[in-house]
Amino acid sequence: MRKAIIILAFLCCVSGLQAQVDSLQVLSFSEYISLVKQNHPVAKQANLILETGDAKLLKARGGFDPKVEVDFDQKVFKETEYYDLLNATFKIPTWYGIDLKAQFEENEGYYLNPQKTVPENGLYTAGISASLGQGLWINERMATLKQAKVYQQQARADLDLAVNAILHDAAVAYFDWLQAYKKVLLYERSLENTIVRFRGIKQSALLGDIPLIDTTEAKISVQSRALSLKEVELEYVQKKLELANYLWLGNNIPVELQDDVFPQDDLAFVIDETLDITGFDLADFQINEHPKMRSLAYKVEGLEIEKRLKANKLLPVIDVNYNFISSEPENLDSFYTQNYKAGLHFKMPLFLRKERGDLELAKLKLQDTELDLTNSRLQLQNKIKAVNTELFTLQEQNAMAEELVTNYATMLNAEERKYQVGESSIFLINSRELKLIDSQLKQIELTYKLYKAKAKLFKTIANNPDNI
Repeated sequence: MRKAIIILAFLCCVSGLQAQVDSLQVLSFSEYISLVKQNHPVAKQANLILETGDAKLLKARGGFDPKVEVDFDQKVFKETEYYDLLNATFKIPTWYGIDLKAQFEENEGYYLNPQKTVPENGLYTAGISASLGQGLWINERMATLKQAKVYQQQARADLDLAVNAILHDAAVAYFDWLQAYKKVLLYERSLENTIVRFRGIKQSALLGDIPLIDTTEAKISVQSRALSLKEVELEYVQKKLELANYLWLGNNIPVELQDDVFPQDDLAFVIDETLDITGFDLADFQINEHPKMRSLAYKVEGLEIEKRLKANKLLPVIDVNYNFISSEPENLDSFYTQNYKAGLHFKMPLFLRKERGDLELAKLKLQDTELDLTNSRLQLQNKIKAVNTELFTLQEQNAMAEELVTNYATMLNAEERKYQVGESSIFLINSRELKLIDSQLKQIELTYKLYKAKAKLFKTIANNPDNI
């Protein structure tokens, strides 16, 4: 009689749990990560890094834009036109410190400076200006453009790092949520089983088959499981709220998870596929292709450009210009070499203390970044090795924990069968069940650690998956 009551109650409990599971709305891990990458404000902010790089490149190219300049100056006093000066210039900057220039000049007036005198129809000029010393092989606009191109490449690497960081944090939040959910399910099943056992024991005690004191011990087990369930339910709510921080809609509206939404249970292979770490092999990993290494390498390249520019500042300024002059621009033969304007500008500080100081600072910044690159490479190598070792160990521990849970479950079933024939006690059953619960909690914890280790590997190699 006692056996039949216990079995019937247990079957009712199992069917109720199954109905609950069937009604769940699951937020899959891959769907969740995709939502984070597409809609999270931090992920969107990361894209601004790339747009900033594009904007800086556009700005740097502006240094080579053709320019039109018009100067007009007039003076009239006591009805006398002192002077009327018009100077229009069209300049085309080129790469190596050379500017192409075309100019039109028209001047008239009663008190006009003799050197400003031009033909009645104006004077046309075509020529070049060049830097033969400082600014010949590298100058401000050349350096700015080169650095902008380097920064654009660096921005792509920084984008990968930023997106990877937010996806890693989001993944860990999902694992926290899943761990809390598994604990809730565990204690719910444990509580239901304990209630079933209590009801069966109470019925048997009322029939006089077992001592009445067994009901007290069974009731204590129910109360203990209920208390533990309340604790993990609170943890579940907290982790669910933390997860909601990463869920946003496309129009920057935060998403609140409903009570009927639950995490995906088995993520053993889903994590690897979603985070693109399937079949990762340390031996094949190209550490120089790591986004952080690329970012630092581009930083070094940018500082090398700056160093060359500062070194160029040690040269004297030698600017020359030569222009052909004609009053008949429609006739190219009118631009004779006998008609020209030419000039030379020379400048050089005597001690060059500012220039030498700037060069030394540029060298120190470059040296500092190179040391940072070397140190980061070693740290990254060791970190990846450590994560690989951790993953291997946790996989072994998970296999052992799974076997341990199976053995404890077998022991509990055996103890319950012995109790049904009067060869055991509620105390021993509770003891076996507590051992089983502890082993299941350990398994949940080890699974959580394994998932976190996979996420750590994802962050360490700085993946930015294209499949999500």
